[in-house]
Amino acid sequence: MITILCSGSRGDFQPYIALAQQLKKLGKDVRITGSKSFEGFIRSYGIDVYPIEADIETLNVDPKLLKAAGSSDNPLKMLLTFNKMKEYGIYMVSDYYSACEGSELIIYHPGCTIGYFAAQKFGIPSVLASPFPMHKTKEYLSVVMYGKTKSNIFTKKISYAMIQGMLWMASKDSVKGFWKKHFGEVPDNFGCPFERHTDKTHPAIVSCSNFVFKRPDDWNENIHQNGYWFVEEPCDYSPSDELAAFLNAGEKPVYIGFGSMTSLEKHEGLAEMAAEAIKKSGKCGIICGMGKPANLPKSIIAIDSIPHSWLFERVSAVCHHGGAGTTAAGFKAGIPSIIIPFSNDQFAWAHRAYDLGVGAKPIPKKELSADKLADAIRFALTDKIVANAKTLGKNIAAENGAMECAKIIVNCLER
Repeated sequence: MITILCSGSRGDFQPYIALAQQLKKLGKDVRITGSKSFEGFIRSYGIDVYPIEADIETLNVDPKLLKAAGSSDNPLKMLLTFNKMKEYGIYMVSDYYSACEGSELIIYHPGCTIGYFAAQKFGIPSVLASPFPMHKTKEYLSVVMYGKTKSNIFTKKISYAMIQGMLWMASKDSVKGFWKKHFGEVPDNFGCPFERHTDKTHPAIVSCSNFVFKRPDDWNENIHQNGYWFVEEPCDYSPSDELAAFLNAGEKPVYIGFGSMTSLEKHEGLAEMAAEAIKKSGKCGIICGMGKPANLPKSIIAIDSIPHSWLFERVSAVCHHGGAGTTAAGFKAGIPSIIIPFSNDQFAWAHRAYDLGVGAKPIPKKELSADKLADAIRFALTDKIVANAKTLGKNIAAENGAMECAKIIVNCLER
C-alpha cells in the first residue's frame, strides 16, 4: 500500500488525487490521508481514504485565523499566520503517523513532514510531493516573493529560505512533540527534510508545467518536474438547461469566480462589481460562486460551483483569484487569464501569467474596481494574448506530469 499524506482545502487535494489515479493505473494500491470532511470527495474518484479525525471543524479553529490565512498579502503576514496555525498540527500528526504504519512507501505534502520521519522509522522510501516549485534555485524567486520584489542573488536566497521555513514551521513542533511522547527522543537527523534528495529512495516530485516555470538546471537530479497533475474526472458533467442555453446562445463568455476566497470571507459588492465590469467590457459573462446580483442582463448568468475542466474549455477568458490549481486549469484550457490575487502564492501566479504574455496585469483585490476589471478583460482578449494562451495550452497538453511522476514513484519502490 502506498500512502499519500495531504492537507489543505479541496483544491489542495486534487493534484494528489490525480497522482493516486495514475498509480492505480500502474497497478499500485494507494490511499490518501486527509481530513474526514474530504472523505466523500476523494472516494468519488475511486481512491481509498484514511480519514484524519481532527480537522478544522472538530478543532474549532479560530475563524479570525482562517480569515488571516486567506488574506495574507505579503510574506510577513504569511509567516505570522503559519506560526499561529502550527499549534493545531499536533492534534493531527498522530493520525498521520498511524496512516503510515504498514505502508510500503509514503508520499507527503510539504506541510506533512511526519511522512519523511515515519518512512525513516519504518525503513521504507518516501517521496516529497509538492504542488508548486519550492526547492532552492538561483534561476527565479520562490512563489512567496515572485512578482513582489526585484529578483537578485540575495532575494532569491531569502525567498526559498522563507517558503521552506514556513512549510517546515507548519509541522516541525508537532512532529517533535509526537516523537518525544512516543519514543522519548526526537527523530534521527531531525531537521527540515526539503533538500535531502541525495539518492533515489527519497526523490521529490513537483506539480508544475515546464512551460510555466522551467525546471531549474541547478536542481538535484532526484527532483522531478514533468508537468501539472490534472485529475481525470469520473464522468462527464451535465450543465443545467439554463447554462447550456446560455453557452449556445452566441460568443463565448468571460468567466469570473474566486473559489474558496469568497467562502472564507464575505466580500460585499464583489458580484455586482463583476457584473458591472462585464457590461463595461462589452462582453457576455458567467459569475460563479458569488450569489446572484439583482437585475442581471441577459448577457450575464450567475451559477454555483462547476468543474473547471469542463467549463474553461467553453469560455473566452477566465478571471479568478490565482490559486495554483485554478491557474493551471486556465493555462491548460488555452485561454487568457485575468487574475485578482487575494493572498499568499496567488500573487506569484498572477504575475507569472502576465510575464508569460497569457494574461492581464494583476489587480490586487484591494485595488479592484469595475473599471479596472473591464480594462483587464479587454486587454486579455487582444489577439496577441489570445494567441499566446492558445500556444501555452497546447504545450501543457503535451505533458503528462501525473503519470510521469507516478512512474518515478514505482521505480523508487522497485529499487
